[in-house]
Amino acid sequence: MGELSLSELVSALRSSSVFRGKSPIRAVAEVLGDRAGAIRNGDDAAALPDGEGFLLLAAEGIIPALVRGDPYLAGRCAVLANVNDIYAMGGRPLGMVDVVGTGDEASLRELCRGMRDGAARYQVPIVGGHVLRTSSDVSLSLAILGRARSLITSFDAKPGERIVLVTNLDGRWLAEHGYWNATLAKNDALLVPALELLPAAAEKGLLRAGKDVSMGGISGTVLMLAECSRVGARLELDRITPPDGVPLAPWLLAFMSYGFVLAVDPRQIEALAAPFRALGLLAADIGEFTAGSKVVLRRGGEEEVLWDHAREPFTGMGRP
Repeated sequence: MGELSLSELVSALRSSSVFRGKSPIRAVAEVLGDRAGAIRNGDDAAALPDGEGFLLLAAEGIIPALVRGDPYLAGRCAVLANVNDIYAMGGRPLGMVDVVGTGDEASLRELCRGMRDGAARYQVPIVGGHVLRTSSDVSLSLAILGRARSLITSFDAKPGERIVLVTNLDGRWLAEHGYWNATLAKNDALLVPALELLPAAAEKGLLRAGKDVSMGGISGTVLMLAECSRVGARLELDRITPPDGVPLAPWLLAFMSYGFVLAVDPRQIEALAAPFRALGLLAADIGEFTAGSKVVLRRGGEEEVLWDHAREPFTGMGRP
């Protein structure tokens, strides 16, 4: 199969289950909006002012198919997703609590074993939780508490800032899940040091805005960051090189075990990127935030609008 045209690529992204899965957030935005307090809703974690910094609170629910099919992996994924949410905000995790629903002791044990092993790898304790006895299905949710000195938010990207993708290209592509797994056993020693670079950069004043690349993939994450910040964005596809064997469209939609989209002043890119590159990580300039509300894909001399969040909300979290 040949390379998709730019218009075909836009159509593939917009019609993907990844993009469609974000639409229910619009209802949350309409009902709750910014009514939760001084810190705006819609970020990777809630940020509560506390002394000279912020307490961070986040939670993740794991899709039922994964909980049913591979409860051990579901437990590990719950830890990973929550830990990433805290580091994406410029924070460091303090502890987690879980809510498990099951009528099957074997599944319960596998879920707990996955959470235990994930918590050990990321050096974050599970400090409590709740088990709900169910008659049929199983479920898993995990919540996490962290602390930040300097926030990285979804609301502070500015026109003229560059879009920097941070990830680890030493991983494995799981095509059936659309998942880039850079948490292989050989990566263990790198897991926490790689994450620690994010709060370190925030505390040095090298960035104020960013998000982790989770269910939205690179394309959806850039779109959500632009929408929350009420800016546009231009993704330069010629600057994005997927790993060997991974097509461009799935790569733009991939959930990354370690991946972040950051908004960086052009004068700060080298200072921000150097520590990541020193660990063998990718820190690539892949585009620019712009004035307006259109998120555009560019390849060669051609451009196509992926989404205009002023005309059609993506999550609705950036609306006044």
